[in-house]
Amino acid sequence: MKIKVEYDGKWPCLCMGTLRIGFNGAWWQFSSRHVLRSGGSVSFDKDWNEKVTHGLWTIDDEDWPDGFPIELREAALEAINESIDHGCCGGCV
Repeated sequence: MKIKVEYDGKWPCLCMGTLRIGFNGAWWQFSSRHVLRSGGSVSFDKDWNEKVTHGLWTIDDEDWPDGFPIELREAALEAINESIDHGCCGGCV
C-alpha cells in the first residue's frame, strides 16, 4: 500500500502546516497546524554560536485524526519522514 503525504509547511517553520495522509483512496486531515514534532534541537555555545541538529518527525498520540488506523501510524510516520524536510525545533532561529 502506498501512503501519500500532502503538507504545506515551509522553512523556516517546517513544523507548522496542514498535513494530509492518503491511502486506499481515503484521506485523513490533521486538525492542528502544529501536529509535527521535530526530533531536532538548537543549542548555543558560550559565545552564542548556534548548533542546529535536524531530527525525525513524530506525532503525539492524541493528535492523530479520529479513526486513523493505529496499525498504519508507523508506516505513515515513515512516509512523512521521507517526504518532509526535517526540522530542528529551534523556535525558528
